[in-house]
Amino acid sequence: MHGGDWRSESAYQQISKAEAADLAWEWLRRDREYQEDFAALASSEQSNAAPDHFRRKWGLTFCS
Repeated sequence: MHGGDWRSESAYQQISKAEAADLAWEWLRRDREYQEDFAALASSEQSNAAPDHFRRKWGLTFCS
């Protein structure tokens, strides 16, 4: 579901097949505060793994 113009109806033709995690990611990636936190994390020395406080704040779990 990512990519495309969020204003374009055609970019979301598959929305009826989306799972909860897909919808959560679409919301999260547009959140300005998340973008700022992610940019800070990516530019820090901790960028190899998301620290616990980042994962808890944003409700993230990572599958291995």
